[in-house]
Amino acid sequence: MTRSEVRTESGASYVHAPNRSIDVAGTAFAYREIGPGGGVPLILLNHWGAVLDNFDQRIIDGLSGRHRVVAIDYRGIGASGGTAPVTVEEMALDIIAVIRALGFAQVDLLGFSLGGFVAQDVVMKAPALVRKLILTGTGPAGGWGIDQVGVVSWPLILKGLLTLRDPKYYLFFTSTANGRRAAGAFLKRLKERKSNRVKGPTPSAFLRQLRAIKAWGRRAPQDLSRVRAPVLIANGDNDIMVPTALSHDMARRIPDAQLIIYEDAGHGGIFQYHTDFVSKALAFLTE
Repeated sequence: MTRSEVRTESGASYVHAPNRSIDVAGTAFAYREIGPGGGVPLILLNHWGAVLDNFDQRIIDGLSGRHRVVAIDYRGIGASGGTAPVTVEEMALDIIAVIRALGFAQVDLLGFSLGGFVAQDVVMKAPALVRKLILTGTGPAGGWGIDQVGVVSWPLILKGLLTLRDPKYYLFFTSTANGRRAAGAFLKRLKERKSNRVKGPTPSAFLRQLRAIKAWGRRAPQDLSRVRAPVLIANGDNDIMVPTALSHDMARRIPDAQLIIYEDAGHGGIFQYHTDFVSKALAFLTE
């Protein structure tokens, strides 16, 4: 069966999606695919250090009821081969090459955090490739505070180690009762897949991606007025990793962008309000 003949299932769950791989210029890129065949596929690009098992399956399952959804591991991360790039630009070129290798003439992109940086660069480099763009928990090139992600994160990563909690418990959610409940529920969802899980990032790959994030925060701003694809932006009102103000900044600079800000929510606002986010994302993708 060739790649173009791979069948996807509507109504299936991401928990059971098989691990797949495609060779791109000698590097194997890992991905999972779910949802009905045909139509414009939705490509998911995830956060710093994330692998295929870090995508929220409630969001994927909700979106894949109507759309073919493809989640990808970056080069050097998870089950993908090669060495992790140290710039967002290199990551964007990788994703463009993977999309084309998969045989897609046009795609929708959903980028979360680092994935949002990559998605923006993809649409700047290959505008005809992107039909619609969803940017969540993210910010623009040169955005204030992005180069400080490591400074903000390391103490909370250490806190996670000391309290035997996944650092995302502290990094992605607020410290309110609502935030803590949402954090616990999200992390529980990430453990629902029991077999054929993907290894986490190596320390080297984790640090190389942090270098890419810092470089993105320090590079010259891009002219976001050039973005012609419809854009939906979503974030929590208290994002400590990629400041919420940057979501407002992107919404002002991208023509006709739609903006959703979730109350009492942090970097992982779309996970906390996954039901509402899926509903709004589906409406946006079908407009």
